[in-house]
This record gives sequence, structure tokens and C-alpha cells, in this order.
Amino acid sequence: MILLTQPTICPQRRSNLDLNVIPFDNGLTLIHQQIPSSQVVVADVWVNAGVTSEPESWSGISHFLEHMIFKGTKNILPGDFDYVVENSGGCANAATSYDYTHFFLTTAPQYLPKTLPYLAEILLQAEIPEDEFYVERDVVLEEIRSSYDDYDWIILQTVATILYQHHPYRRSVLGEEPLLLENTPNRMRCYHRTHYQPENMNIVLVGNIDRRSATSLVERYFQDFSVRSECPTVNFDSEPPLVDIRREKLYLPRLENPRQVMAWAGPGIENLEGAIALDLLSIILAGGRTSRLVRKLKDELGLVFDICCHFSLQKHSSLFTVTAYLSGSHNLRVEELIRQEISRLQQEAITENELKNCQRILCHDYIFSTETPEQLSALYGYYQILDKANLALQYPHVVKNLTAEKLQGYARQYLSPEYYAICDAYPC
Repeated sequence: MILLTQPTICPQRRSNLDLNVIPFDNGLTLIHQQIPSSQVVVADVWVNAGVTSEPESWSGISHFLEHMIFKGTKNILPGDFDYVVENSGGCANAATSYDYTHFFLTTAPQYLPKTLPYLAEILLQAEIPEDEFYVERDVVLEEIRSSYDDYDWIILQTVATILYQHHPYRRSVLGEEPLLLENTPNRMRCYHRTHYQPENMNIVLVGNIDRRSATSLVERYFQDFSVRSECPTVNFDSEPPLVDIRREKLYLPRLENPRQVMAWAGPGIENLEGAIALDLLSIILAGGRTSRLVRKLKDELGLVFDICCHFSLQKHSSLFTVTAYLSGSHNLRVEELIRQEISRLQQEAITENELKNCQRILCHDYIFSTETPEQLSALYGYYQILDKANLALQYPHVVKNLTAEKLQGYARQYLSPEYYAICDAYPC
């Protein structure tokens, strides 16, 4: 599921809670939502600095920098930030992906004026000390090595590599060990001072804090940015459409059962309706016990232990996957049956009952994924990175207006039974 749901099925429980998007003169953006009943405040800072910002020879530097941010500044020693947050009963963490890096803390409202200055300073004035750089590099290298013990990661990374042959989405967020070894503290400082600037930074404050207090805190603590630097320019072409089947086989020791992942590239944020339509189509295909592929391949034919469909919205090009956990050497038959269901989506309009049922499933997913300030801050920050936070609020209207005919059209546009990427993984 990528966002919200249809209001005729799921009432907009937060319609009385305004989402404020507040631009500052220096280019910084504040996204604020007050929830008076909440006992916490979440501060979530989203930076336009991910894989798509990296020169190819600097692959992995965004994730490495995420680690180094916590090593402090001239005034904040390593560990001081965590101590202040945790000693106030809060928690903090960070994550890096293709289009962003974000840093977040959760704390009681009365402790936000104490903890937010620490978060602001480590982000704006990261020191990147040399001794800590080389110690933390070993930690990141071990993270890369450990990823090769994760078969889900290996398979999905293989799929991304064969689906995206030009776009940075083909690269690992963690980077590659040889390239990581070439990084230096000065290179990382250059990257930080280029991208951790106000026009690339979005601050989300959600919880029991009013607009005036939120604005005042951001104005006070997010002003002292580092002197700008300039990294090598990153340019990449749009990914051309698939015109063939791109196939890869993996042989993995200790893999319990064969797996198969088929993938298609979907629209980016520029076509939100098309993206939401693919989200809905993923539910129709394999979104629950009554979905088409689950009933046919698992319940009726017994060809798979499980099968699921996933849609991941990204800024430039989204990812639509069907993953089958095979009960035997049925990969060719399972592939053909999935192709037939894709073809059926293009040739036959889904029924009204099936459409409403899948909308209801998305609605329930949304209810459970927007219960807390942490979840809401992540939602607003993610869409602000993609384009605008307010797009999240348009989702119910878009879903309500999706028809069987529109879904059929988007299936024809983005899900070809003839052109796709596929990875078959076998035990060895």
C-alpha cells in the first residue's frame, strides 16, 4: 500500500487536523500537524540526498553519511545526541533510500525544545571527524557483507539491476565495497555541504505542538547551515521502456524453496493516479486470500506455498513486483499463469464487487498505518520528498474516482505480459 483510501469506505478521521506546509525564506520547508490528544511530538527531517544524488563513483556515500551524522559536531561529542534524547525518554533513528535520507526523533512535548537543537546541529554542522570516519567505515562495510546473507535483499537487488539498466535505482543503497573504500572524510564533507542545505531539507513536526511553537523552534535552530560546497553534477537519463524479457537465475545455498520474482517499472510521482491504480491492481492480483493469484496458484493448483504482489512508489519510476514461493520446480508454469492473469487484467474489466473489495482492503491498510504521529510524519515527509506533502491528502479523491475502465487502461500501459524482468532463485 502506498497511501490513503477512499472516503466513501473510510471516513477522513483527521479532517479537522490541518496540515500546514510552511516555506521559509532560506528555502527550508516545515510540514506541521497538531494532534492535541497525542502525548508525543515527532520531529522528522527529510533530506533530498539519496542514491539519486550520488555520483556513481561515490555510490553508498548517502548511507555512510547517515551513520556519520551521529558522530557529532565540534560542540556535540559522539553519543551525546543519543544520550540527551534517551535520557528524556525519547528515541531517535535514521534511514537512507533512493530519493532521500531522513532523521527522526520522538519525545514528549516538553522535551522537544531540549532535544531538537541537538538534532539540528548534528545535521547542519556535522564534523565528520577522521578517526570516527574510518571506524564507522568498517561498520558500514560489515553491513554490506551481511546483506549477502539476506536472500530477499539479493533477489530484489538483482531484479532492480536488470530492470533499471541506466537509472540509479539499479544501485544498492549500501553502495559497493571497492567504491566505499575510496571515500575520504573530505569527500564526505563536500557531499554533506552540498546537499544538507535548506532548499533540500524538509522538517516534519507532528503531535502535540501548536503551529506557532513549531515555527519558532525551526526558525531558531535550523538557521546555521554549513558553508556551501559543490559536488560533481549528477545527471541520468530516463529509463527506456522494456522491449524484451530480462531474465536472471540465482543459485543460493541454504535457500529452502525456489522463488520467482517478476517486475515491471511503473509511473513516478508525476502520475499519481497511475501509481494508485497499480497499487490497487497489486491487491487484485495477490493482495489477500481471495485475490486472483492466491486462489489459483496456491489454493487450486498448489504450485506455490505463497504469492504476493507489491507496489513501491518512487520519485522517478516505481516498482511493481509479483513474488512466488514455489512448492517445486514449477517456475515456467507459474510464470505463464502470472502472464495470463496480467493479460486478463488488460482484456477484461474487473467487476464492481472486486473493485469495492480491493478499495476496502486498501482503506483498512491505511487505517492501521496512520494511527500514530510517527506514521503520519513519515507519510508527509515521504510525499514532500517526492513532490508535495499535500498529495497525501488527495489520495481519497483519486481512489474514489478510479473505475474498472481506468484500471484496465493502466494495466495495459504499465503491466505487459510480454515485457518484464524476472529473477528465478534456486537452492544449491
